[in-house]
Amino acid sequence: MTNSEPGRAPRGRPSRIAVYQRFATAIDELGRYGGLPTPLEAKQLWDDVWHLEAHHSTALEGNTLVLREVEQLLEQGRAIGSKELKDYMEVLGYSEAARWVYEQGVAPKELLHEGLLSVTEVRHAHELAMARVWEIAPHPSAYPDEVPGSFRQHDIRPFPGGMTPPTHPLVSAGVTSWVDQVNRFGADLARGTIALGDVPEALARIHVDFERLHPFIDGNGRVGRLLLNLILTRLGWPPIVIFKEQRKRYLRALDRADHDDLGPLAELLVRAVVDNLHRLIPNIAGPAKYVPLEALVDDDFSLAALKQAAGRGRLEAIIGSDGRYRSSRAAVEAYKASKYARGGDS
Repeated sequence: MTNSEPGRAPRGRPSRIAVYQRFATAIDELGRYGGLPTPLEAKQLWDDVWHLEAHHSTALEGNTLVLREVEQLLEQGRAIGSKELKDYMEVLGYSEAARWVYEQGVAPKELLHEGLLSVTEVRHAHELAMARVWEIAPHPSAYPDEVPGSFRQHDIRPFPGGMTPPTHPLVSAGVTSWVDQVNRFGADLARGTIALGDVPEALARIHVDFERLHPFIDGNGRVGRLLLNLILTRLGWPPIVIFKEQRKRYLRALDRADHDDLGPLAELLVRAVVDNLHRLIPNIAGPAKYVPLEALVDDDFSLAALKQAAGRGRLEAIIGSDGRYRSSRAAVEAYKASKYARGGDS
């Protein structure tokens, strides 16, 4: 097998199958911790994710605000820096849509009856994300009724990789079909007829199928990520943040998925889910519960240092079914106290 074969990881990185298994294990653990806290129960945690998402998802599309400027804008309502007004409005609109998404979590048992998503919500997410910037910088080719929340009435040229959005008369039916696809996925999860190990590529298929539709004249990338996060949040799972530094990899993965190789996009998406879960886990698990070491990294101990301490028996830890160490915040604090009492030796 060569490194170009499906599922093979570059040396030093876990295989794609291992990444899928980590995702499945993390979601199982999340259920045992009692699920994610709501934005009201853990405001600071969700605000941190909110800032990151509003910054990076708009930066993927060319927004020039840096994270500090985004944080000031969202927390204090104050624009700092000397960027174009359009950039501030893009972030404000996206942040309002993301905040709405975070408030949408429901118990999975409800999915069979209500569905994960509706066409109205697809349009609402676009309206929230795009209305502010549209007031000052509407798309130059838009017809008067191609406003935020309305499907495009233009055809879109094929993308460089070959992805070809449908002609505009087919958009409405295409979105309805896509929403049906999402709701079948939700129903299959609720019934237990889809395994967690199959979820990553199902999510990748959902995401690329939306981007292939490109139902709006502008904002499809942002809205596609918002809708994916709406699906995840309603499943009771963390939203994703795709970092601007991952832009080339993300676009390549979308192109591969458009050619029916879902693996690279699936891996990117579920890594992002697990990363945000690690941000949230220590606060939902409590100090005594065992969580992956990645969730216990702090200013004092890197992941490598925690692994070394666990391997030497200095840090109380167990090895999970996936072969990875787990420990608790209480155990880390005890290790920290004993380490300093010994004068800093490891």
